[in-house]
Amino acid sequence: MFEIATIKQNVRVPPRLWKKNIKLAVKGALSELEGKVSKMHGILLSIIKVQDVGEGKILPGDGAVYFPTNFDALIFKPELNEVIDSEVIDMTEFGAFLRVGALDGLVHVSQVSDDFFSYSKEGVLQGKQSKKMIKIGDQVRARIISVSYKAEPAKLGLTMRQPGLGKWEWLEEDSNGKQK
Repeated sequence: MFEIATIKQNVRVPPRLWKKNIKLAVKGALSELEGKVSKMHGILLSIIKVQDVGEGKILPGDGAVYFPTNFDALIFKPELNEVIDSEVIDMTEFGAFLRVGALDGLVHVSQVSDDFFSYSKEGVLQGKQSKKMIKIGDQVRARIISVSYKAEPAKLGLTMRQPGLGKWEWLEEDSNGKQK
């Protein structure tokens, strides 16, 4: 999920960032990439350290200099089937939104439980037979079932229908042998 990666990339440094210390200029240009989504790396959260900067090249018609660079970055890359513990941050009639690291993910109403859940006027999802409820602020365990990098921010699809997933209180009840 979170990791520190060493990335090799040509970095465009515009004239406004040129400084005597080229590593600072490159780090300034790299900081503009923070929060951006990459299919290969996930979401680049923070530039930690610029390790190596090669000789720059100027392309005709572009006033910037391109430097081959190695740098360490903190990235967030959600993986399919990864189990996450999270908090419900928003509720809608079509599901619950969870905070997953640097992203928000959706547990569609059909993926909350095997019971039929519906949205009430109080802003909670409630099971028809079990009467279980889920609301903003609840702690839950979910599994990542889809990751889409096509849009920014990236989109996550989540499920809580499998054994060992759901609201923490439900999991405690299950482990204590109480009725589901």
